[in-house]
Amino acid sequence: MPDEHVSILQSLGVALLAFATVVWLTGLVRLLRRARSGAAPWRDDPTLHALPHQRRTAPHLESVELTPAEKDAFAGLVRQLSNGR
Repeated sequence: MPDEHVSILQSLGVALLAFATVVWLTGLVRLLRRARSGAAPWRDDPTLHALPHQRRTAPHLESVELTPAEKDAFAGLVRQLSNGR
């Protein structure tokens, strides 16, 4: 019989904690049994399926020829930025 000084909430808290412990232990035992039986075939595959496919080579380099006006504008911008120091 519970003590007179223990409230209902304390008794419910202990019961809830005991229930959560039983549920957690049940889940842990099931997880360990599944791991022991070797039911994890995904461990044999070294690739990660959650990530997108990665390229093995670099993307093709693209270049665009600048017009003389664009070259002059770029040179002016470089001069402007270097004088700002």
